[in-house]
Amino acid sequence: MSPVLVILLVGSVVASSCALVGTFLVLRRMALLGDAISHAVLPGIVIAFLLTGTRSPLPMVLGAGALGVITVLLVELFHRTHRLKEDASIGVVFPALFSIGVILISRYASAVDLDLDCVLYGEIAYAPLDLLFFGERSFGPKALWVNGAILAVNILLVGLLYKELKVTTFDPQLAAALGFSPVLMHYVLMSSVSITVVGAFESVGAILVLAMLVVPPAAAYLLTERLGVMLALGVVIGILSAIGGYGLASWLDASIVGGMTVVAGSIFLLSFLFSHRHGVLARVLTQRRLALATAEQLLLLHLKQGDPGVARPLISRRFAWSTRRLNRIADRLVDRGWVESVASDLRLTPAGAAALERSGQLPLRHLSD
Repeated sequence: MSPVLVILLVGSVVASSCALVGTFLVLRRMALLGDAISHAVLPGIVIAFLLTGTRSPLPMVLGAGALGVITVLLVELFHRTHRLKEDASIGVVFPALFSIGVILISRYASAVDLDLDCVLYGEIAYAPLDLLFFGERSFGPKALWVNGAILAVNILLVGLLYKELKVTTFDPQLAAALGFSPVLMHYVLMSSVSITVVGAFESVGAILVLAMLVVPPAAAYLLTERLGVMLALGVVIGILSAIGGYGLASWLDASIVGGMTVVAGSIFLLSFLFSHRHGVLARVLTQRRLALATAEQLLLLHLKQGDPGVARPLISRRFAWSTRRLNRIADRLVDRGWVESVASDLRLTPAGAAALERSGQLPLRHLSD
């Protein structure tokens, strides 16, 4: 298997795995949890080293994963007191755990090069070189096996608990009434997030994991209002980010992780600008259409008060419209046959009066006063 193919596969697998659980983080407004876990796992790394005396990946990841789960439990515990919101709970827990890790290092492992960067944060460019061996036989890149297994677990989790996760995410009270435990679903999901994040850190690095956990689901959130479609779009956007990012990095001779993150951010920006419902452009066009429709209604109501017509300069003064704006609105109504233009006056036609009645708008009796 070529190194390029390994990098693309690892990036795509990590992006897909992160997008599946990240979708629910975005919907539950807990997108910062991945960043919190990345700092809070330091005590787990130190404890794993103190217990095993080695910096080999397996005990490091197990220790980090255990602290990731503890982080989730503590965040939920503080949040359930109803005195702290979710973001405040996250902000309290991860600095405290990270500080404990720093203290443990300074007290018991000050002579050892032991920190997040050297034992947990990986680099995707090295994924083809880190092979999985059983005895003397190589089974290919370890990152592909580890993250492939995590992806399979996440697919199984979402597939089996889709209904429960959906209901507990959008309406916890309804879920409890239906017999689903929102707390249990929360712990299951957060544990999956913790395992996904920690497992991917050692393979591809922190920046890519945190980006794929939030950015593709956030972009998908802007493009659809259906959970199933959002999950699928998040995975597709993550894979496109991995493939496109590698191409960008190769073209610029730059960081692969940076390229993948930039492409993911670019897709989010395009979604933010051009989403058909929630995009900036769509909102601007919708507001302009509503403003134009309101102006047409006002003009029709005003002409209804005029007998037999109303001069254009008078309309411009009363509504504080420019001549260009008035002409644009009037021309649209003339084209529909609702208004007729006679010299400099505008008159309401029978078709316009009928359209005004159908619209259900009440006459504004004092509009022309």
